Amino acid sequence: MSNTRNHHLSQHFLRSPRLALMLIGHSNIKKRDTVLDIGAGSGVITSALAKRCKKVIAIEPDKTALKKLRENTRNYDNVEIISEDFLKLELPAEPYKIFANPPFHLSSAILHKLLEVKNSPDAIYLILQKQLALKLLGTDRHYTSQLGYALTAKYQTKIRYPLRPHDFTPPPAVPTVLFEAKKIITPKDSPLS
Repeated sequence: MSNTRNHHLSQHFLRSPRLALMLIGHSNIKKRDTVLDIGAGSGVITSALAKRCKKVIAIEPDKTALKKLRENTRNYDNVEIISEDFLKLELPAEPYKIFANPPFHLSSAILHKLLEVKNSPDAIYLILQKQLALKLLGTDRHYTSQLGYALTAKYQTKIRYPLRPHDFTPPPAVPTVLFEAKKIITPKDSPLS
């Protein structure tokens, strides 16, 4: 699969479908899941997800990447492609998870949206700049940002896997990681007697 890059976007695409499958293996994504791939590019992650879950919703607004995405996923009947800006998109009413490698400059805005929607995802897996990921962890070892505090109120957060620059095309100039946020399951409030 070839990747194209829109140079005004801060997006670095995974080079290898094998790497995408390995990263998905570090997630809690199951066969019954619906998963959103934000900034799907040419479909490296989308295709890997299509082999591992019930339905993939691939979101890609860039017309050049969209053409390659359609070509590269045409053999998967469980892939739905949406050509819209994720930040304006209405999210599914049914349970869903996120597994994506979005443009770095949109990472915070994407997380804000996912926290603010009525039906937030059961789990979020994003490839992020390590510096941002560290600020999203609820820990005393690193500075936790306001977004990190909001996220850790609903989700257990951790860095799942460090990535190398040559895992991407083009290679990012900053360290990157696979970041995980799993929704905290709280017991239902019991009625007062």
